[in-house]
Amino acid sequence: MKKVLVVEDNRDNLKLLTYALTRAGYQVLSAESGEVGYVMALRYLPAFILMDINLPGIDGIETTKRIRASEIDGRIPIIAITSFAMVGDRERILEAGCDVYIEKPIDPITIIDQILRIIGTRS
Repeated sequence: MKKVLVVEDNRDNLKLLTYALTRAGYQVLSAESGEVGYVMALRYLPAFILMDINLPGIDGIETTKRIRASEIDGRIPIIAITSFAMVGDRERILEAGCDVYIEKPIDPITIIDQILRIIGTRS
């Protein structure tokens, strides 16, 4: 069973993502802060990371930058999950090292298909 890391501080979103990913056959690891997410990414080398951008402590942008600056740079797809949709946000998120982003609210029916399309391009 492939491990995935969800870095999300909103418990409802975390529950929804965990449910969808578990049903799709993934083992879900979760972190509620960027600091913990960074440590877990390096320790567990997940198949991919779902990264919330607005996190307590270091945000998802900085967490992504730290992951990309580590020894695992480029090996793990990072998908931003965010409600940021202002002009320039997409570019800022991608410049930080996220491969793509999915806007909230999350659709539990289509989220797995979206993720599989994204990580399929990285294989």
